[in-house]
Amino acid sequence: MPRPSWDEYFMSLAHLAATRSTCLRRHVGAVIVKDRMVLSTGYNDTPRGMRNCGDGGCGRCASDAASGTALDTCLCLHAEQNAIVQAAYHGVGIAGATIYCTHQPCLTCAKMVVNAGITRVVYEVPYPDVVAERLLQEASVDLVHHAGAPVAGPRVP
Repeated sequence: MPRPSWDEYFMSLAHLAATRSTCLRRHVGAVIVKDRMVLSTGYNDTPRGMRNCGDGGCGRCASDAASGTALDTCLCLHAEQNAIVQAAYHGVGIAGATIYCTHQPCLTCAKMVVNAGITRVVYEVPYPDVVAERLLQEASVDLVHHAGAPVAGPRVP
């Protein structure tokens, strides 16, 4: 088995983080890395202490709302948000880091990435949000589409 590149390795860890998601619609994972060391991980889920989506914690997840709609009723945090918040919760500095995401960040996550000082975003599944892309570009955050499948680890749709 060939040795994975660093991007492949950390993207595999993002896929592993996504396996913890309880979202009924999409499993997303994120890993924040600096100097080739994992600083924080996250996956999409309800806030700490709340019932998760599978147990009825987020009504939007169980509804028939179309993708990209009724987002103001969703109680879940995105994987990128959880990874950034977990770093802050534990006092871990992430300025200058890279975040590996199974899915391209939305506008809200892109704003958090910029304000957290993350300088590189590597994602696998595109998300059509031109405003988020423009924000990252204007903030000089490298946005890298990682098209290759992870060398090892679980694949989550």
